Amino acid sequence: MHGLSRINLTQWRVREWAMTAMAFVVICVVLLAAGRGLASGAVGEVLRVRFGGDAEHTRVVLDMDRTSRGQVIQTGDDGRVVLSLAGVAPHRGLTGDGTGLVRGWRVTGAGAASRVELDLATSAEIERRFLLPPGDGVPHFRYVIDLKATGRAPTAPVRTPPPSRAAPRPAERPLIFIDAGHGGRDPGAHGAESRESAVTLAAALALKQELERTGRYRVRLTRDSDAYVGLYRRVAIARQADADLFISLHADAGADPATRGASVYTLSEQGAGRAVREFTRGENWHRSLNLPGRDPSVDRILLDMTQRATQNRSAQLARTLLGELESADHPMLRRSHRDAGLAVLLAPDVPAVLLEMGFITNPEDERMLNDGRARRRLMRAVAGGIDRYFREPAGGLQMASTGGASGQP
Repeated sequence: MHGLSRINLTQWRVREWAMTAMAFVVICVVLLAAGRGLASGAVGEVLRVRFGGDAEHTRVVLDMDRTSRGQVIQTGDDGRVVLSLAGVAPHRGLTGDGTGLVRGWRVTGAGAASRVELDLATSAEIERRFLLPPGDGVPHFRYVIDLKATGRAPTAPVRTPPPSRAAPRPAERPLIFIDAGHGGRDPGAHGAESRESAVTLAAALALKQELERTGRYRVRLTRDSDAYVGLYRRVAIARQADADLFISLHADAGADPATRGASVYTLSEQGAGRAVREFTRGENWHRSLNLPGRDPSVDRILLDMTQRATQNRSAQLARTLLGELESADHPMLRRSHRDAGLAVLLAPDVPAVLLEMGFITNPEDERMLNDGRARRRLMRAVAGGIDRYFREPAGGLQMASTGGASGQP
């Protein structure tokens, strides 16, 4: 206080008064911006809407400054696709002409959410939708909607009761591919009393039974007998069927018989690069990912984005599986989450993991893998991990490939 008493305002020059006035204005602007942020409840913003594709496949990308959860309101049967995005709102009404399957579009605010309306040029459906977090030089979130032409005439909306949660329509249930490792002329690793190919097939059949028992999934096997299926063919089968998840079952082997425990593999960074190189080797590679195919550089960027999103989902699946296995007291390796460039993990658009159920070269693990009751207990834990993956999406990305109204990214 003593120091302040020395200030003599009558001796201030124009410069002192100007600096004081400028500081006052800056403080007011800062307080006003802070007040607006508090009043808005930290709601994110839809920044812009972008399109790509043609009259068969069209991609819609909504750029946002924060994450969001989407819910489908209208699926496209009546000529319109409508979604709600929670936690983000347009700064102002966004509207414009579309391209490909979209004739026109608008994004309007609905409280702390956005309503996205797409007027279709022809009948179409949501093929897949997912959220991409910031990364690879892109500083914002991107909500991606892939539309596919159906060839059906748009129908007027009909009031029907919602499908039962206990027995949803098959088209709304995620498709899971179970890959029993090895088989036929490739028996895999050998234990004291069993072969890996037989152990993995028995486990695959048990897992299929556990998943189908829930009524929530469609389940297919890459092989259901002691037959040889090429590694790349296994991946191709799952991709052609538009699988939502791919899990390959194996039994590990080691030089030390004392080594035991399960582990889960996801695709390594080196493997991801290899996958992109393998995938872009064909002339029409963009078509299998429903990319526009007009600009190779843009398609390559979209492929990289898809690959990154798939790796994120695979890592999420690995975490839920490991959590369930540990909760079931299943023996685990010390470093149970691993990565590698394995061929069955190379699909750029299907989340995939490889589960090493245990060491067939360890007497205790081999006994467990060949015991029907222990095998069912293990597969029940695996099914629980898959259930958590679809039931409790977490992290920066969630995905629903079927486009059903009950799905949510």
